[in-house]
Amino acid sequence: MAEEKIPADFPEDFLKAYENPAFLNSPSARHIRVLCELVEPDVRFRQNHIRDTIVFFGSARFLDRDRAEHQLKMIEDRLSKEKTASHLLTKEHELAQRDLHMSRYYEDAVKLSEKLTRWSLSMPDSHYRFIVCSGGGPGIMEAANRGAKQAGGPSIGLNISLPFEQTPNPYQTRDISFAFHYFFIRKFWFFYLAKALVIFPGGFGTMDELFEVLTLVQTRKSKKYMPIVIFGTEYWNEIVDFKAMVKWGTIDQEDYELFRFFDDVDAAFEYLKDELTRNYLEKPSA
Repeated sequence: MAEEKIPADFPEDFLKAYENPAFLNSPSARHIRVLCELVEPDVRFRQNHIRDTIVFFGSARFLDRDRAEHQLKMIEDRLSKEKTASHLLTKEHELAQRDLHMSRYYEDAVKLSEKLTRWSLSMPDSHYRFIVCSGGGPGIMEAANRGAKQAGGPSIGLNISLPFEQTPNPYQTRDISFAFHYFFIRKFWFFYLAKALVIFPGGFGTMDELFEVLTLVQTRKSKKYMPIVIFGTEYWNEIVDFKAMVKWGTIDQEDYELFRFFDDVDAAFEYLKDELTRNYLEKPSA
């Protein structure tokens, strides 16, 4: 039987709908793109047997200590060469000092992630249990992936396309790193596999993620138990007055007890290890 040919008067881009990039990238196909971002990660997570994650949230702007010290030194060298420092250079110096101060959170995130990953690797199902997950970008996200890599384990990166700040870091494991366009689907994957959350100091994005999770837990939309660590009391006590919310009756005391504050890596690690062991290793996984 002779092969059927496309008539000569048909356009060159005569394609099936699922092969047509113009359609797939159009507003009309938005729901299809949303579905792809929901289904494709699920396929890869199943292929890699990943069922439990520990999610790290925090600022994309924090530097590691070496970079922060180098940045400060460069500015101080410029200051030493100027008899009268300009207002702009003085401001840069203040910001560099702040960046060095805040770099401790980057370093603590690396250490905590490394400890959690080493603990995970000590389990029989070492590659499947309690995998560190971050947003895949710089700052605290980079620190979380970096700590896992230093421990010799895998880590997840749920990257998002943004006009700034979101450059994929080199420490996330390639096979379990993803690129999202839609924030709400990305947040679904942060929460769906999470068995614990670690919240470092951060900005609007971190606040958004923290309060969405707290809302889901508080309203019992999530049935699973999930320890929530808020790291860095100096920052958080100044930014959010949770006790005032209890005082004014906008949350209950029980809501305040949904999370724990920590400043020490070892203490945070022991808390997470104990809670995850009691709730997920000594009983069937949720």
